[in-house]
Amino acid sequence: MNIFDAIIQGVVQGLTEFLPVSSSGHLAITQHITGVADEGNLFFNVMLHVGTLAAVVVFYHKLIWSLIKEFFRMIGDIFTGKFKWREMNYERNLIVMLIIALIPLFVLFVPIPGTDMKIKDLAEVFSGAQILLVTACSLMLTSILLAVGAHFGKKNSAPAGRHMHGGSNDGGKERYTVLDAVCVGFTQVCAALLPGLSRSGSTLAVGQMRGIDKQKALDFTFILGIPSILAAALLEGKDALEEGVDIDPVVLIVGVAVSAVVGYLAIWLFKWFLKSDKMIVFIIYTAIVGVALLVVSMIEIMNGANLFTGQSATLFN
Repeated sequence: MNIFDAIIQGVVQGLTEFLPVSSSGHLAITQHITGVADEGNLFFNVMLHVGTLAAVVVFYHKLIWSLIKEFFRMIGDIFTGKFKWREMNYERNLIVMLIIALIPLFVLFVPIPGTDMKIKDLAEVFSGAQILLVTACSLMLTSILLAVGAHFGKKNSAPAGRHMHGGSNDGGKERYTVLDAVCVGFTQVCAALLPGLSRSGSTLAVGQMRGIDKQKALDFTFILGIPSILAAALLEGKDALEEGVDIDPVVLIVGVAVSAVVGYLAIWLFKWFLKSDKMIVFIIYTAIVGVALLVVSMIEIMNGANLFTGQSATLFN
C-alpha cells in the first residue's frame, strides 16, 4: 500500500462513516464489482476507524466533556440517594438515553437456533452474498427513511409545533424519552445487520419520526456512534494483533489523518445539509444506487452470473 492508496481509503472511510449513504453497502458494492474481498491490511482499517473516532470526539468535544462531568455527578447522586428521574437536566437525560439506546445491541449476540451463528453474523452473510439483493433493498429503505424523516423534520419545525413538548428553536423535542431511545437503539441494530441501511441516516430519521428536533437527533446519532466505532476498532484491533502488523508508518499516519479530517468535514457537511433542508441529495442518491443495484441483481439472478466479473452467482450462497 502506498500513500495514494492511503489517501483514497481515508477519504472513503471519512465520508461513508458519517454521511447517510451506508459505508457497509458501498463496501459490498465495491467488492461485488471488483470480485475481490477486502483483503487489505486489517490494522490499517482499524486505524482508519480510530481516525473517524477522533473526528467525532473533536467535533463534539464540548458536549462530550460536559457529559463526562455530568456522568460522575449523576453517579454521586445515585449513591447518595439524590438522583431523581423527573428532575434530570439535559446532559443527564442524554446520558441515560444513550445508555438505553445501546442496550438493544446485545440482541446481536443472541444465538440463531439450529446454527452455530449469532444474529450479528447475518451482517457478514448479507454483505458477502454473491447477489446483493439485500443491499439493494436496504439502500432503497435508507432513501425511504431519509424522506420520511425529512417530512417529520419539517412537520416538527412547523409554527404550530414549536412550543409543544419542550420544543427548541428549530422545532421538536430536545429530550429523548425511553421509548425514543429504544426505537433508535433497535434501528441501530437493523443498520448493523443490513448492508446498505445507513446507521446515521436511519437513526436520525427515527429520531425525527419520534418528534425530536432534527439537530438534536443528529447529535444523538453521532454521539451514539462513538461506542460503535470504538467497539469495531477494538474487535478488529484484536484480530490485527494476531495477524501481525506490516505497514509503512508514514502511510499509516497519512491514512489516519485523512480519515480524521474528512470525517470531521463530513459531520459538518451532514449538519449543514440537515439544517438547510437539503437532505434530498442523499434521498435521491441512495434511491438511484438502490434501484440500479436492484436491476443488476435481477439480471444476475436470471443469468446466474456476476454482471461485472462473469463469475457464477446464486441468490443464496
